[in-house]
Amino acid sequence: MTENPQQSRQPGEWPVPQPVELDEHTYADHDERYMQRAAEKALHEMVLGSIRHHLTQQPSPAAIRTAAARWKNAITDLADELINTRRNER
Repeated sequence: MTENPQQSRQPGEWPVPQPVELDEHTYADHDERYMQRAAEKALHEMVLGSIRHHLTQQPSPAAIRTAAARWKNAITDLADELINTRRNER
């Protein structure tokens, strides 16, 4: 590594040209994003938990497979419906 004679720094220091200001707004955005991710993860876990519960209520492996296929088809149909709605909004 070549030393820059115009920049004085102590060994081990990062050569940061200007310090970064972290204001309250930055922290608020971070907290807001964290809470949004946590809420999305919780919703995802609730939905999967509900599907898992439904599948565990099935009496046989074949019934589990059939119920899973129904869930898959229902989710795909719902996604297609939402996609068409979004496309028509434009």
